[in-house]
Amino acid sequence: MNKDLVAIFEYMERERGIKRELVAQAIEEALLIAARKRLHDQANVRVNVNAKTGDFEVLCEKMIVEEVENPGVEIALDVAREIDPDCALGEFIDIEITPEGFGRIAAQAAKQVIAQKLRSAERDVIYEEYRHRIGEIVSGTVKRFVRGANLMVDLGKVEAIMPAKEYPKTERYQVGDRVHGLLLTVQDLENGGAEVVLSRSHPDFVRALFEQEVPEISDGTVVIEKIVREAGYRAKICVRSNDSRVDPVGTCVGVRGARVKAVVRELENEKVDIIPYADDPVLLLQNALDPVEIRKISVNEADKVISIVVDDEAYATVIGRKGLNARLNGLLIGYDLEAQKMSEYQRLMTVTRAELAESSNPALDQKLKIPGITSLVVDNLIDAGYDTARKVLRAGTEDLASVPGISLEMAERVLEGVQTAYTPADTLGHSDREER
Repeated sequence: MNKDLVAIFEYMERERGIKRELVAQAIEEALLIAARKRLHDQANVRVNVNAKTGDFEVLCEKMIVEEVENPGVEIALDVAREIDPDCALGEFIDIEITPEGFGRIAAQAAKQVIAQKLRSAERDVIYEEYRHRIGEIVSGTVKRFVRGANLMVDLGKVEAIMPAKEYPKTERYQVGDRVHGLLLTVQDLENGGAEVVLSRSHPDFVRALFEQEVPEISDGTVVIEKIVREAGYRAKICVRSNDSRVDPVGTCVGVRGARVKAVVRELENEKVDIIPYADDPVLLLQNALDPVEIRKISVNEADKVISIVVDDEAYATVIGRKGLNARLNGLLIGYDLEAQKMSEYQRLMTVTRAELAESSNPALDQKLKIPGITSLVVDNLIDAGYDTARKVLRAGTEDLASVPGISLEMAERVLEGVQTAYTPADTLGHSDREER
């Protein structure tokens, strides 16, 4: 019994899931190549490998003749009858011709070919086992690090790789750690093998975690419409319900937050925002920023930019640490998001209105008309002495708010209305922005 080959058969079958018959076949082919090189003058050589015992033999098919002229392919009748007494002239007989020391020589010569064949067989096993599981969460043990911080994860039958870019920088692993990851893909290797690629930083890892924790997502009652994420720091998930009786956000949060807490634990305390989905990007943005109130918003469809103004105390929340919250919300709505403090906006508007008030536009000195503002408000302004647009622009918000029937909010609307109405069209139109 060839104990080395038996050990190979058992290891490949038990640890790699490759049937020993396939391994034996690969070794037969490799040994045949080695035998032909060793016995280059022999024809019709074949190799038999016993998958149970590990024994192998090299056989050569020879024709039985009266007189041998070519020893490589012929055998004398009397010699053949020593092997098979019933043989006859013209028949063929298998002769064992295993060369001396062939086991060592064959092993060296066949090593590379065997490795290639085994990689091919292992690739087939990997594809059969894992190609239908892409998008699922699998678990394994960190076995070693390769090429820097790339993790090799033992899944049992195969090893998977989790590249450094596929897990958050905030996570640290040691050999032997248990790790869960999204089965991202199964890809071919240049050497003929295949490898399973795992990810913990892909947005779909968050999706798969919620599918595990929230049955309503698995059965289609609740749908995850979009996920944006900066792995290790924050994720935003948009959800909607196909059943008006089911609250998608509450369903994902769970009783006392149990469901979302389970996801956050697996994400190593990464923050997760669950947001009700809306088709309209402005409404979706409002949902994402809730409870922050958007004081002003404008949309530039041409450049795909949404600009908002928020109260000063809410600005830090809207932007987030190092701009993370604004960046993720921009990805969520599909627009670049620009945010401004109300105090900064008001200072800018004061300067802009002052410049407009000092312009030479003769329309500014005509009788006051403000599109979108009721005639009652306009009449009150005229009665208070603000009978032209120039006079209104030179007045402050508080001055206008002192007019009977005009609040601070209405005074701001008046100033914005005058600014919009009397600003040259080419100046207004250059940004393609619309006040919402």
